[in-house]
Amino acid sequence: MIYRLLYNLLIHLFSPLLLAMLYWPKKGKPSFGKRWPEHLGWVAKTQQTHPVWLHAVSVGEMVAATPLIKALKVERPDLPILVTTTTRTGADLAEKLGDLIEHRYAPLDFPWAVALFLRRVRPRALLIMETELWPNWLTVCGKRQLPVMVLNARLSERSAARYRQFQGVFNLLSNNIRHICCQHQDDAERFAALGLAAEKLSITGSIKFDIEYDDEIIQQGQQLRKQLGAKRPVWIAASTHEGEDEQVLAAHQQLLAQLPDALLILVPRHPQRFDQVVQLATEQGFNIARRTTGSTTTTTQVYVGDTMGELPIMLASADVAFVGGSLIERGGHNLLEPAALAKPVITGPSIFNFSDISHSLNNSNALLKVKSSNKLSEHLFHLFKNPHLITYRGNNAKKVVHKNKGALLKTVKFIINKT
Repeated sequence: MIYRLLYNLLIHLFSPLLLAMLYWPKKGKPSFGKRWPEHLGWVAKTQQTHPVWLHAVSVGEMVAATPLIKALKVERPDLPILVTTTTRTGADLAEKLGDLIEHRYAPLDFPWAVALFLRRVRPRALLIMETELWPNWLTVCGKRQLPVMVLNARLSERSAARYRQFQGVFNLLSNNIRHICCQHQDDAERFAALGLAAEKLSITGSIKFDIEYDDEIIQQGQQLRKQLGAKRPVWIAASTHEGEDEQVLAAHQQLLAQLPDALLILVPRHPQRFDQVVQLATEQGFNIARRTTGSTTTTTQVYVGDTMGELPIMLASADVAFVGGSLIERGGHNLLEPAALAKPVITGPSIFNFSDISHSLNNSNALLKVKSSNKLSEHLFHLFKNPHLITYRGNNAKKVVHKNKGALLKTVKFIINKT
């Protein structure tokens, strides 16, 4: 009880700062428009009766949730699903599901906002993608005896260590969770070590391994490649962050010294940084083009992917993929998106969010780890000078994805049985 009282005191005390971070206008940052009150629980009532509430905080979680939602609707076409996201970019992806779902913004973790949201939505269960755990969400759901299940859950050693330092906080969270579907054995063991009962834990695997790209994505990737230059070396740096773009551009500058016709597709993680990255590349003297303009020439050196939802197309057009969030301390991003397209994967050292996936790819000679822009450039040059290695490592990456499929079906069956 003391932990919850202290938490609520702090969250209300710092609420102006939290709200400012969420709503403060920033160049390139999409606005929430008139829907901002939804974050305070003031959502429009759903057209569905007692929907399953599925929460996917932002883009990464929404990417994982999309095939799950589609598979659920195949098995249970009558199952009403309400999807919440916290971010606008996540909402944009959710809207692409059309009539399969309804979308609302998730309530912030004020107890009164969560209670208001639940009164207006009246869900039958809460499904949380990965490990987005909020004390008041879980407490209010527990008081209403609303089943809470965590899907595709992962718990890094770093996160487990933080929870151990505040065991009372973790107990507050876990007491109101009905079940956790873990990605890997290691995740389940970490949850168990924190005191979660064995009957609350299952190992379903990672839904992200069930990634599938249809023929249209492949064809669009091939068309883009023709525009970019079919015979030139093309690599992509996907989901990059501030402080990382500089290193990626430095690596490309070194690569151009050896392969003057090389092209970098640079895709920042957050849309509000598109213009910033364009300016950075321009100031460094690169000949650039933007995805939104659609015009490239043989002299284009950097192609900035400044659109949302088109990363698979750009991945499909490249020969080699570097996945960002890894040359800085962010824990990495989804390595399986390029792997599913049979692309050799390169990452930096910070991949603690995907340790099991990186281990599987590394053991199959599908992953290269680099610690600096120099090493990134060296590995790229070696791959481009040895195209058989690109094919070999890319095929290995795709085999890892296919070998680990099945989590989607297991998770769908679990949800149907529990709801």
